[in-house]
Amino acid sequence: MPAKLIGMIGVEPPSTSALHIIAGGNISPDYVTEFSRAHEDAGFDSVLVGYNTASAEGFNVAAYAAAHTKNLAFLIAHRPGVVAPTFAARAAATFDHFSGGRIALHIISGLSDAEMAAEGDFSTKELRYHRAAEYLDIMRKIWTSSERFDYDGEFYKLKGAYSAVKPLQNPHVPLFFGGSSTGALEMGAKHCDVYAVYGEPLKETSDVIADFRKRAAEFGRTPKFNISFRPVIADTEDEAWEKALKIQNDLIAQNLPKEARDRSAQRMLDAASRSDIHDERLWMGAARVSGARGNSSCLVGTPRQVAEAMLKYYRLGIESFLIRGFDPVNDTKEFGKELIPLLKEGALQVDREKSSEKVEA
Repeated sequence: MPAKLIGMIGVEPPSTSALHIIAGGNISPDYVTEFSRAHEDAGFDSVLVGYNTASAEGFNVAAYAAAHTKNLAFLIAHRPGVVAPTFAARAAATFDHFSGGRIALHIISGLSDAEMAAEGDFSTKELRYHRAAEYLDIMRKIWTSSERFDYDGEFYKLKGAYSAVKPLQNPHVPLFFGGSSTGALEMGAKHCDVYAVYGEPLKETSDVIADFRKRAAEFGRTPKFNISFRPVIADTEDEAWEKALKIQNDLIAQNLPKEARDRSAQRMLDAASRSDIHDERLWMGAARVSGARGNSSCLVGTPRQVAEAMLKYYRLGIESFLIRGFDPVNDTKEFGKELIPLLKEGALQVDREKSSEKVEA
């Protein structure tokens, strides 16, 4: 299968070089429509709809965008524990039918204790991951069980749970997750289909893939992998690097906190502390000046150079790429002109090479 491309939509235009696209309360239906259609026209397969404690509600945003697009799918960030797992399972299955199978969920268990407190949740981070594991266990049972069932867990107890509506997708709505803590990895290995990682150097990414494959294998599961980058492209390599430095200066002017907010971000900052540039194209300058917020590792160069850099990750086992720019709509359109076609054609060539190697073996 060719590489899958995931973008990200928000509900209002950003006022600065955008690290975050979720945005606040000034919802613009016209902007959501434009942004979603820009992704569809550019060749993206799906878009992430983000989540924070003050953001627009993701299922509603995705439902509106789905009504104004034809084929674009939606990866909706979802926080276990905010609503009951039985309700969430039915909501996702219902969306799956109305959208024609265009939904996946990205499971997030809370960025920080302070953020969770704003939603009335005072559980510790590790406790939230244990609860999320039960939550996902219940959701998967709701999606797949043909009979009513009871559930007696530490966090959830159910009697006669059942849903008449099942997902359109088989066996259920795909589940993504991110994180590198012990609790996150245990939850993901047992329950999730796709491990979403930040953009790190090739060596570190290879190690992460190998480690998580072993964890998932203990549960008889074969996971897929997604990686996030901010491509910075231009007609020439020099112009691309000039563009990258301008983005870095814009971020410096925003005076963002420099400390990492989670373990995955700290891994990015550790890479940035060794060098701003890794593997020729991976640029960590934006991550270094922003505390690695907003999936801020970048690939810099011409569209062909960046596509070739992404294909190195594809060869490692990365099957989908979450890419977004710092000028959201315009960068989305720019990615569609050359970068995405080059990446998808290159991925097909890699697949053909692998098939030939299997035949020869």
